[in-house]
Amino acid sequence: MQLSNLESMPGHRIIQQFGLVSGNTVQSKDFIQDAFAGLKNIIGGELTEYTELLEEARNEAMQRMIKKAAELGANAIVGIRFSTANIVAQASEILVYGTAVKVEEI
Repeated sequence: MQLSNLESMPGHRIIQQFGLVSGNTVQSKDFIQDAFAGLKNIIGGELTEYTELLEEARNEAMQRMIKKAAELGANAIVGIRFSTANIVAQASEILVYGTAVKVEEI
């Protein structure tokens, strides 16, 4: 699956459009990791526990979006965007979306 945050795929022509596809996940860290992150927040520095959480969540959401596009017969997704939201305290949603298309090389 080819991926692009552009509205097109450089070097390719869109020959079929399947529409919007998305993937999302809601994740949180466990209580102990959250407590350590809270302590680090007091003294400063990167909250690596949350950095890792968000990276895992982005990857999971992307894989879900790619699976949906593949099921439609797409070989590319263009116009990819990410969105985040807090669902409840200590839980965040990562949403990724784009347009599933079939492309061919020019």
